[in-house]
Amino acid sequence: MSRLLFLLAVIVVVFLLLRAFRKRPPAQQDVPAAAEEMVRCAKCGVHLPKGESILAGGNFYCSDAHRREHNPK
Repeated sequence: MSRLLFLLAVIVVVFLLLRAFRKRPPAQQDVPAAAEEMVRCAKCGVHLPKGESILAGGNFYCSDAHRREHNPK
């Protein structure tokens, strides 16, 4: 009797595993995000993405305060 229960348990496990693998969506390849160019703040030297920087007078700044301090006008 125990052999029959063991065989039944193995069949159920195999059935559940096959069912889980069949429903799984195709694996998507991990595509790395596009790297953005890094620039250096002319005032403090911190590096930040070019899209987040402030460009003034040919220099990049990390904030408007640093832009004003470096080029007072």
